[in-house]
Amino acid sequence: MGYPLVIVLCVGLLQQTAQAVRMDKLADNKTCGDAECSYVLSMATVLDDFSAPDCRFISLRKGQTVYVYSKLTPEEGGGVFWSGSVYSTRYVDQMGIIGYFPATMVRETQKFMEDTVKIPTTDTDFYCD
Repeated sequence: MGYPLVIVLCVGLLQQTAQAVRMDKLADNKTCGDAECSYVLSMATVLDDFSAPDCRFISLRKGQTVYVYSKLTPEEGGGVFWSGSVYSTRYVDQMGIIGYFPATMVRETQKFMEDTVKIPTTDTDFYCD
């Protein structure tokens, strides 16, 4: 008789911890290599350390390589943010995590996609787990 109660409690806890938090949109549009933003647009080198202010962003360390997947189109007066993933043999735990960072923190070193598409952002672009 105790098992059904344990299962119900576990399912309830999973539902509570799996809820995402909607954060403010950083932009209404983004530029990507394809409609799913799955292709790498470019590669960039981090110019200075950056600490992520919330879970939408990734922290960067000077000298790291970043693969850029999308570039947000800034609102008037807003900052320019790009989305990407860090690559570094020293910080393997960060690899594969995609997040936003200020475009001013990196220097593009290689462009992979010349043909890009501009698509609207959605609320899911700015959710935090």
